[in-house]
Amino acid sequence: MALTQPLPTSPPPAHEGILRRQSLRESAARTYARSLPIVPVRARGLTIEGADGRRYLDCLSGAGTLALGHNHPVVLEAIRAVLDSGAPLHVLDLATPVKDAFVTELFATLPAELAAHGRIQFCGPAGTDAVEAAFKLVRTATGRDGIAAFTGAYHGMTAGALAASGGARETSVTRFPYPYDYRCPFGTGGERGAELAARWTRNALDDQKSGIARPAGMILEPVQGEGGVIPAPDGWLRRMREITAERDIPLIVDEVQTGVGRTGAFWAVEHSGVVPDVLVLSKAIGGSLPLAVIVYREELDAWRPGAHAGTFRGNQLAMAAGAATLAYVRENDLARHAADLGARMLSRLGGLAAEHGCVGDVRGRGLMLGLELVDQDAAPDPAGARPAAPALAAAVQQECLARGLIIELGGRHDAVLRLLPPLTLTDEQADAVLDRLADALTAAVRAGGGGAGSTGAGGTKGAGGGGGVLAAVDVQAPSDGESSCEVSSYEVSSCEVPSCEVSS
Repeated sequence: MALTQPLPTSPPPAHEGILRRQSLRESAARTYARSLPIVPVRARGLTIEGADGRRYLDCLSGAGTLALGHNHPVVLEAIRAVLDSGAPLHVLDLATPVKDAFVTELFATLPAELAAHGRIQFCGPAGTDAVEAAFKLVRTATGRDGIAAFTGAYHGMTAGALAASGGARETSVTRFPYPYDYRCPFGTGGERGAELAARWTRNALDDQKSGIARPAGMILEPVQGEGGVIPAPDGWLRRMREITAERDIPLIVDEVQTGVGRTGAFWAVEHSGVVPDVLVLSKAIGGSLPLAVIVYREELDAWRPGAHAGTFRGNQLAMAAGAATLAYVRENDLARHAADLGARMLSRLGGLAAEHGCVGDVRGRGLMLGLELVDQDAAPDPAGARPAAPALAAAVQQECLARGLIIELGGRHDAVLRLLPPLTLTDEQADAVLDRLADALTAAVRAGGGGAGSTGAGGTKGAGGGGGVLAAVDVQAPSDGESSCEVSSYEVSSCEVPSCEVSS
């Protein structure tokens, strides 16, 4: 070879080409792909493996869709059973054994009063479609038009659902204050803040000069997820139920993300004992596949035939996967597991707040957890809350990704670190997640991300991103009841250390 001839160069890794083509072909509206530039090729339980060979602990879980984690055996078995049976995969709204089994299992989990006198409507494939159906239902049943919603809400991206979400400018939707302890709109927080929010809502609905007509329905989330992991106080939820019932306003509860055990009860409304008039369900009810329904009191069933429809409302694979997921969560009491493990994780996250002044608040319910990051160098408001630190939150998210941990950001300024692990999370996995999160927070603070400092050291492995060996512990409970544990250790910088398999 002549000395002047250029040396051959290796082609770029395949995953880089996939990411490049995605950025060239897909819409500018893409979201997760911007902050999580990975190409998943395999997944099991909590763990995702990328095309580059790296493994990640997934605490995004399809935005809460994967109650049992990735590719759980009972879900795969249910899907294969339908495929192998020769059953039709697309049947619109016709009755099938698969659909009957799903509805039976779903109703077995509902609050007894709603299950005994409920109707179900299968909607389009996403939660936002179910929200639209709920609005159409209550408008038809009441003859009224307006919708009451709450500040900070998120109900989807279609026109009606988006209009009821926090950032919209829709005049047909009236927004009332949602209790937010850390940033209380009344400057009090706690039970007093929740009581003031309820009183404001009641007075506005009753005041003939408020400019607010009696709405067709009120929609709320028991925990605002995209809004920043803000749990509604149980007492406030009961007040909303009283206020709506006394004024003949149907109460719509959006459990798209909070349902199926996520908050430590099968349905988040069970914490307060509230029975809604309409329950909006999606995400986890499909067992990882697209499915959305509303369940509502039979008195509201004023629709004419064909008043609401959707081509893909008969998704048989999703119904089979959903029935298997619902049954597994119920039979294995994963809601209780989420409550217990979530409380332990919340306690440890509280320790991070004590060490880092940039953690303004730690909150959540069950395995729906959040840390709100703030600028600790800025002056607090009169109630003690400091300005949000979105740049720091983004830096922590990237430090997490570098350590093999996938998390989401949320809240009004995208300054809340969100954890939505699967309900099958084990103690060992929870420790691995929290270790990496603590590492990432310490590293981002030391690097000056967002200008926020730290009042203490993280005290965790590999602080500052220095090539420490981390362990991804993936424990799965197969359908036969036996447990297997796959522990993969890898170098953070290269992820090339071979994995090993351990049975427990």
